[in-house]
Amino acid sequence: MSCLFPVMIFLTLAISKMIEVPIIKRYDFILIICLAVQILLVVFKIETMDEVKVIFVFHLIGLALELYKVHMGSWAYPEEAVTKVFGVPLYSGFMYASVASYMCQAWRRLELRLVNWPSTWLVLLLSAVIYFNFYTHHFIYDFRWILGGLVLVVFYKTFVYFTVNQKTHAMPLSLSFVLIGFFIWVAENIATFFGAWQYPNQQQQWEIVHVGKISSWLLLVMISFMIVALLKHLKENRTHENIKQETIEKSAK
Repeated sequence: MSCLFPVMIFLTLAISKMIEVPIIKRYDFILIICLAVQILLVVFKIETMDEVKVIFVFHLIGLALELYKVHMGSWAYPEEAVTKVFGVPLYSGFMYASVASYMCQAWRRLELRLVNWPSTWLVLLLSAVIYFNFYTHHFIYDFRWILGGLVLVVFYKTFVYFTVNQKTHAMPLSLSFVLIGFFIWVAENIATFFGAWQYPNQQQQWEIVHVGKISSWLLLVMISFMIVALLKHLKENRTHENIKQETIEKSAK
């Protein structure tokens, strides 16, 4: 259930690749399906409005990164579409949003709880530096491995507790970053196979995505999780403050 949004995107990519959709361009069709799925997830209360707000933030972050990376020639979207801006189809933002959707859903369904979470200012600073490294590495040194090492240092005491079948398990948060990054790399291979986008070495025929891309996804997962965790913590603190204020008002009456 937590992976419902990403699965729907994969199905749409696969079906639209194998079966030509009449009248409408493929990328435009994918965007319509993504929008419809997002609406249905809210209508059927599979996603909450708070989760949609988080997903929207990731849509914007992902779209900005897509515009830059396509401009720099890191990858391309070769097919024509009406909903294509500076070479980037608008559905691309939903691929980043689907990662946020998974994290929000998993957080709620698995009752995630973090122990020994670092200082908020440190997490914000680290997230910002990792994100901007995706832009700056085209001009200066690529700090991805150094940043990855810093994340391991910052979060080496942090554990995530999650519940499956009424049993609570624990995992080092850094390990969860690695595992999610690996499975997104697997998903990326599936997505490029179905023509979601193309790397330069895939223009003539499809090839497996270089294993080094796992490091990029690892950093992206770190950013995603840190943003979701911060928003969750802010919401919890706001809720606690509201409860505290209501208690004080009742006592005063």
